Amino acid sequence: MSYVQLQKIKRCLNSKFYDRETEVEALMTALLSRQHILFIGPAGTGKSALSSMLGEIVEDSHYFQHLLTPFSTPEELFGVLSLKDLEQGIYKRNTAGMLPEAHFSFIDEIFKANSAILNSLLTLINERVFYNNGVPIPTPLMTLVGSSNEYIEEGEGLEALFDRFLLRYEVEYIRDEELFISMLKDEQEISVPRLTFSELLHHQERVKTVKIPDVIYKALAKVRSKLRDEGIRPSDRRFKQSLSLLRAKAYLDGRFEVNRSDMTILEHALWETADQKGKTKEIIYEMVHDTVETFINRVVPEFEVIVLHAQNALINRTPGSRARLSELLMQGKTLFMEVQEMNKQVPNRQELVSLKNEMHQRLLQMTSEVIGF
Repeated sequence: MSYVQLQKIKRCLNSKFYDRETEVEALMTALLSRQHILFIGPAGTGKSALSSMLGEIVEDSHYFQHLLTPFSTPEELFGVLSLKDLEQGIYKRNTAGMLPEAHFSFIDEIFKANSAILNSLLTLINERVFYNNGVPIPTPLMTLVGSSNEYIEEGEGLEALFDRFLLRYEVEYIRDEELFISMLKDEQEISVPRLTFSELLHHQERVKTVKIPDVIYKALAKVRSKLRDEGIRPSDRRFKQSLSLLRAKAYLDGRFEVNRSDMTILEHALWETADQKGKTKEIIYEMVHDTVETFINRVVPEFEVIVLHAQNALINRTPGSRARLSELLMQGKTLFMEVQEMNKQVPNRQELVSLKNEMHQRLLQMTSEVIGF
């Protein structure tokens, strides 16, 4: 039972959801690490559609989805009170089919949670425990995805809920024009491969065996020190929990040892307020990419291999060539996004600008070849 199974799921999700490679990887990482994830962005960006895939990917699992409003009641999430027990003065909820019995959940507009819901939600997310009539009941919750159209504001009393999400992502509308056009034209239904529940548990156990070398621990300590210099102080608990993300990201790439590239996911985990996102990202990218030269020397050969394989697929034209071209195009765009991010961090390096422009032109050509295949 190898990571190839997970890669197939990841590829299908990337084909199904345009310009969502980062969010798809986040969802898969959260699934493997049993962590919670928050998507923040405007309506119509596919947050709910992507999140609902958790309920489809894993067979024999229980999935719960709900939209909160300021008027939502605890019954909507945790179940109604049992009338039979209530007659005897027992306040026990019937949790069948509700959040306390779910393995995976998507709560839309989660920051609309009112005080009647908040305490139970906090305990369930953090401790995986639900108090029913005062009795702590362990829940099977693995990953909860929350979404909101906006960030919380200071003084709303939602800081603790915001902190429960180890991963936090801003989701934007489709940025690439070619991808936007492809999305408009796309009418195919893509079937995503599935995992059995026992297979998922097996993968999660293997993730725990991924090695974190000392050089990564030292790099994390340096990140912590640099963040503190900027007044950014993620808790020790958050750093500890982040180790599971590093292991899951490495495993998803088919490795059993974490390397520096895996640390990029921490840009979505170590900031506390929205205005700290940029500086957190800059510090982590500096740690991951020692120099611009090192970064370019890694990306260029990888991209050239992708282009070479694409040329071979065009020449051979076997029955699987079109699927292979699509896969290579996706890999190329992922590398291109890395170059874009690096260029944002180091905007004055002409070699990065030149590399970005060249890759963009070659990707446009590949896109045209895939469409015309």
